[in-house]
Amino acid sequence: MPTKARTRPGGTSRLTPALTKTSLVTRSTISAFALLAVWAWIFVEMDLLAVVGGFTDIANLVDYMLPANFDAFDRALMLTLETFWMAVLGTFLAILMSVPLAFLAARNTTPHPVVYSIARGIIVFTRAVPDLVFALIFVRALSIGPLPGILALAFHSIGMIGKLLADAIEQTDKQPREAVASVGAGSLQTIVTTIVPQIMPAFISIALFRLDINLRSSTVLGLVGAGGVGLLLKETLGQIAYSEALGVVTVIFVFILLMEILAAGVRATLLRGESGDLPGARRWTRWGRTKSAPQVPLDAAETTTQPLVPPRPANTKVLPPWTRKRLVSTGYGYLFVGLVVAGFIAVDINLIRFFTSFGDIFTFTLRMFPPDFVSAGPQIVAGMVETLAIAAVSTVLGSLLSIPLGFLAAVNVSVNKAVYSFTRVLLVIIRGIPELILAIIFVAAMGLGPVAGIFALSLGTAGFLAKLIADSVEEIDPAPREAITATGATRFQELFTSVLPQVMPALIGQLLYTFDINIRSSAILGIVGGGGIGFLLFNSMKVLAFDTTAAIIIAIFVVVYAIELLAGYVRKQVI
Repeated sequence: MPTKARTRPGGTSRLTPALTKTSLVTRSTISAFALLAVWAWIFVEMDLLAVVGGFTDIANLVDYMLPANFDAFDRALMLTLETFWMAVLGTFLAILMSVPLAFLAARNTTPHPVVYSIARGIIVFTRAVPDLVFALIFVRALSIGPLPGILALAFHSIGMIGKLLADAIEQTDKQPREAVASVGAGSLQTIVTTIVPQIMPAFISIALFRLDINLRSSTVLGLVGAGGVGLLLKETLGQIAYSEALGVVTVIFVFILLMEILAAGVRATLLRGESGDLPGARRWTRWGRTKSAPQVPLDAAETTTQPLVPPRPANTKVLPPWTRKRLVSTGYGYLFVGLVVAGFIAVDINLIRFFTSFGDIFTFTLRMFPPDFVSAGPQIVAGMVETLAIAAVSTVLGSLLSIPLGFLAAVNVSVNKAVYSFTRVLLVIIRGIPELILAIIFVAAMGLGPVAGIFALSLGTAGFLAKLIADSVEEIDPAPREAITATGATRFQELFTSVLPQVMPALIGQLLYTFDINIRSSAILGIVGGGGIGFLLFNSMKVLAFDTTAAIIIAIFVVVYAIELLAGYVRKQVI
C-alpha cells in the first residue's frame, strides 16, 4: 500500500498509509452512516431506558404467554403444510419466469440493449417491492386464499433469482461459446450447449436458497389473507389468545428449523464434488482453499505409445457419464417436479382460475393508476422517513449483537468448540423466527410504534448478519495470524491486528447490504403496528384508495432502488 511521511513536532517523521479512493470511500461511508444512525436514534426517540424497559415488557409478555397452548395444533399443522406447498409452487413459478428473463438481462445473451434495460428494470422492481406488498395487491385482486400468496412469492422471487442468474450468465467463459458458434451453431444451440452447463451449479444453489427464503416468507403471508399458517396466527392474536399464539409460533419455528436443516443437507449434497477427481484437478476444501487431487503416475512408455483416451467409433453420440453427482442431481430434479405436482393437487388450485388470475391482476393494477402523490404526499414522506430511521437504528443495534456473535461462530477464531457449536445453534434459532412475527410479539409487549419494529429488526439482523460475518472470518488468510502469534501476541492482540483488518472490507459491504434489506423489511412492519410506511400502505388498501397505494409502492421502490445503487457503488469501491 502506498505510504507517505508525516513530520512530527520534534522533526521526526512516521509512515502512514496514503489516502486512496478506497480508504476515502470507506471513511466517508462510516462517517455518513454514523451520522444517519445518530439522527435516526433521536428521530424515533430511542433512549437506553426504553431499551431496558423494552426487555422488561417482553419478559412480562412471555411470562403471560406461557405455557404454550396447542389446542389448535391440528389446524396449525394443516395450514403449515399449506404454507410448505405455497413456498414450493411460488419458487417453481419464479424459476419459470426468471430463467428467460435472466438470459434477456445478461449482456452476453440479450438480443438488444433495449431488451436488456427492460429486463433489468423488471428484476429491480420485483426485488424492491416486498412480497407482503405483492400479497396485499393480489389478495385485493383475487380474494383471500393460497393463490395470492403463491403469486406474491413468485413475483418477488424473480428479483433475486433473475439478478443472480443473470450475473452468473455474464460471468461464463466466452471461449466455448465462440468455438460452438464458429461451427455454425445457432444462438439457442450455443446457449444450451455452452452457457447452461456452466451456470447449472449456480442455478441449483440459487434455487435452493430461494426456496429456503420462501419457506420463511410464506409463514407470514396469511397475516394479509394470502393463505398459510399466518392466518391462524392473526386470528389468535386478534382474540388476545397469547398462549394459543405462542403454540402457533412454536409450530412455525419448528417447521422453519426443520426445513432449513433439510435445505442445507440437500444443497450440500447437490453441490458436493465427485469423490474421484481427475488427475491434477483442483477442488475446494471446507476452508475455501484449493488443493490438488492425488497425482496418478503414468509409465513413460505408455504416455508415448498409448493414447490416453481410446478412440471413439464413428457416428456415436457423446453423452455425459452417469456419475454419482449426476444421479443425485437428476433424482432431486424429479423429486422437485413431483413436489410441484403434489402441491397443485394439495392446494387444490383450479388451473383455469390460475391462468385467468393474471388478467385479474392486470385489471386491478389499472385501477391503481394514475398514482395520487398529492392527497397523501406529506404522510408518504413522513412514513418513508420513519422507515429509514427504523432501518438505520435496527442495523446499528443488530450490528452490536451480530459482530461478537459472528466472531464466536467462526470456527477459526472462536474460544473453543463448545462455544462455536452453541453460537451456531443460537444463530439458527434466531433466524428461525421471521421478523414480522417478532414485530407482532414486540408490538404486543411494547405497544404500537417504531420502537417495537426496531427491536424486531435488530434481533433479525443479529441472526442474519452474524452468519455473514462468521463466514467471512472463516475465509481469512491464516498467514498474518500465524506471524502475529509467533511474536507472543495475546488472542485479543492477534484479533485486532490480523483478523479485523482482513475482514473489515467484507464487514462494511455486509453492513450496507443489511441496511438495504432492513429498509425493505421496515417498509412492511407498519402492517402489524411496527411503524414506518407499512401502516399507511395497509390503511390505503383497507379504504380502497388504490391510487394512494400505487404512490406508496412507487415511493418504496424509488427509495429502495436509490439506496441499492448507492450501496452497490460503495461495495465495489471497498471490497
